[in-house]
This record gives sequence, structure tokens and C-alpha cells, in this order.
Amino acid sequence: MRISSEEAVKLISNGDLKELGKRAYKIKKELHPENITSFIVDRNINYTNVCWVDCKFCAFYRHAKDDDAYVLSFEEIGKKIEELLEIGGTQILFQGGVHPKLKIEWYEELVEWIAKRYPTITIHGFSAIEIDYIARISKISVSEVLSRLKAKGLSSIPGAGAEILSDRVRDIIAPKKIDADRWIEIHREAHKLGIKSTATMMFGTVETDIEIVEHLERIRTLQDETGGFRAFILWSFQPENTKLSHIEKSSSNRYLRLLAVSRLYLDNFPNIQSSWVTQGSYIGQTALLFGANDLGSTMMEENVVSSAGASFRMGKDEMIDLIRDIGEIPARRDTAYNFLEKY
Repeated sequence: MRISSEEAVKLISNGDLKELGKRAYKIKKELHPENITSFIVDRNINYTNVCWVDCKFCAFYRHAKDDDAYVLSFEEIGKKIEELLEIGGTQILFQGGVHPKLKIEWYEELVEWIAKRYPTITIHGFSAIEIDYIARISKISVSEVLSRLKAKGLSSIPGAGAEILSDRVRDIIAPKKIDADRWIEIHREAHKLGIKSTATMMFGTVETDIEIVEHLERIRTLQDETGGFRAFILWSFQPENTKLSHIEKSSSNRYLRLLAVSRLYLDNFPNIQSSWVTQGSYIGQTALLFGANDLGSTMMEENVVSSAGASFRMGKDEMIDLIRDIGEIPARRDTAYNFLEKY
């Protein structure tokens, strides 16, 4: 039976952590009885760090006039993809800052260039915030942006930019960012066009338990409507080098608690990903006992959370060992969660 938002708030506030873990693990096993934990070999490519949105929680962005601002050339992007192909990678997670001058034609040319040159690579790219701004600066609709990028080779879009889908929180930590309704609307539009996406949550800034569940309720409702989300990814705010550095970093206990409640509440999400990038490999492994069925990416390159002080790294062999260590079968997957190789 589907749990209510009120019950979810109570579980976050007062639920016994071990009991939450057991319940979430049981749901995971019901959804994934084959006892497989998956991961993907991919690379985050941040095509630019130039961004005008100035989120207080971000240590990655730069303004165009800054000495270390950049926009990668196609050749530089190609070199990164070739390095990924050499280790058996299948996906690029492709996103940047919200560059104030790049219009739809630049993105079309880039996506087409990658798709034609590297046909085995899946392009999982462009957050709702980027798509919204491309539409605005190009004076076209979001639907047209998505349709044109899909036609050039865009496969799916990431859930980045959701943070907490509460406008009270967004007005504090990212006042220039699109509001919660707009984030939902862009993912709905993508799903209508057959573009799958992921949903994310960044917790640990100024949100309440009620606002966390409000976020979960919004993505669960959209998933009921469209079925377009492939996975949910939860991670904790990394305060170092940000304008919110005074906020204490969330505990691993808090992460596991929220992860377990997410698995219980998001009954229509097939996959939940562990966030070892912000939690480290062993809490990342523990997350597999709290409802996560996917260990995420080997993350050949990551620039955003590392700018905020998270420096965890993990290769394929370590992922395989961590999965086997809890008695599950490791499997390398693609973007669509098809298993490519079991170990």
C-alpha cells in the first residue's frame, strides 16, 4: 500500500533507522529479485563553467570575465570522449553552467558532432535550467529545444537543478533559478517527447522534512502521469567553498534515513542510485542495504561536487568488490538500465 506524505514526514522525523533500512531493502528486493546491483562507466563533461545563475550552494561556476572561465572546444570534448571509450565507457553526462550567450544552434551543432563522431556514446545531458535558458535566449519553446536536440542525438536529460522542489528553499539558495513548477514542466515536456530523464534531490541546506516530502510527492505525481523517470538520485549538499559554507554538512545517518524513505515513498520509480560521490565508498555500499539498487557511475571525471570539497573516487574494480561484498551480483549497465555485462 502506497505510503502517504504525512507518514513519510513521520518516518523521516522519528523512524528507527535500522527498521527503515530493512523496509527499504525489502522493497528493493521485490522490485529487483534478480539480486543484481548495477553501475555505469561514464564521464561527466562540463562543457562550460560560465554561469549567470549564481547559486549560493555552487563552488563550480564562474562569470565570463573570470580568469579561469572556459568553454570547451569540440576537439577538447572529443579527447575526453576518446579517453572514456578506451575504458569501455558508454555514456557522457553532459552539462555546464548556464552560459548567457550560447543559443540553440551551438547546442545542436555540438550534439550532432558528438553523435556522428562517437555513435556508441549515449548523450545524457542538459538540465532543466539549461534547457529553459536555451529556450529563452533563442526565443523558442522548451518543446522545440528538446525536439531539436533529440533530432541531433540527445538521448535523455539529467535531473540536475531540482535541488529541493520548494520555492521557499529555492528563493534562498538559488533565487535566479527556475521555480519548482517550471522544473516539473520541463521534465513533463521531455517525457511527452519520448525523452527519458532522472530525478534528483540535493538535501542539507535550509529545507524542512515537510519540504523534502513535498519534493518527493511532486516527482511521484509526475511519474504516475508520464512514467518518464528512470531513476532517483539523492545527494547531500557539500558546503566547502560555497556561499553557504556556514551550514554544517549532513551526516551519513541523515543520508541513509532519507534514502530509505525515498525508496518506500517512490513506489513507481524502478531505480534508486547510491551517491558514493558525496558519501564515500562505504556509505555508498551501505546505501545498497537501504534501498539503492544502483551504485551510479565510476565517474571518470567530476568537477562540480569536487569544487565543493568532495574528493571521493572509485573505479570499476572497487565497485565490483563492494557489490560482491554484500552478496549481490555486479552488472555494468547502459543509460537505459539494460545490463551489458555481469561479473
